[in-house]
Amino acid sequence: MIWKEENNALKASLKFKDFMEAFAFMTEVAMHAEKQNHHPEWFNVYNKVEITLSTHDAGNIVTDKDHKLAKIITDIYKKYL
Repeated sequence: MIWKEENNALKASLKFKDFMEAFAFMTEVAMHAEKQNHHPEWFNVYNKVEITLSTHDAGNIVTDKDHKLAKIITDIYKKYL
């Protein structure tokens, strides 16, 4: 499991082969997030991506929207392992 729940958010720290792979991953996630109108907070440096999910409209707590997007992100990430 790549996700941990802390401080009312789901968090993941992911590592990739290089920057291009990390950026490709983020681009794919961005398309899914936009379709769901549920956008992650994330941070990228070279081959590392840190993601935080919480539902701002619900008072910055973890909701089904976060779990749904986390599953999509996990499935996308598995392609890079």
